Amino acid sequence: MQIKTGTDIIEIDRIKTAIEKFGNTFLNSIFTEKEIEYCEKHKKQKYQHYAGKFAAKEAVFKSISFYYKECKWKEYEILNDENGRPYVNLKCEIPNLQSIDISISHCRTFAIAVSTILI
Repeated sequence: MQIKTGTDIIEIDRIKTAIEKFGNTFLNSIFTEKEIEYCEKHKKQKYQHYAGKFAAKEAVFKSISFYYKECKWKEYEILNDENGRPYVNLKCEIPNLQSIDISISHCRTFAIAVSTILI
């Protein structure tokens, strides 16, 4: 059994600029419908949530890529349970994956995420 981690930090303005410049082309290439729906409902803070989910996707990739590099952006989504806690919904099969955990935080300028997997 092994534990692997991944982390990512991103400037919220980078995500905001990409969304403003490329719109749905950017959004639909990175995020699932459920992720977009979640972020859009946060109106004034939607860019913080997009950045958080982006950082989480990067962190997940970093934690699983040692074993498996085939998952595409939209084959794992970062969702939130009824209490707002983020979790990863995997749509691809990761051999020997026992568990995956994610933590996301953001402020006005940055979003950060950490992913931990147990294989």
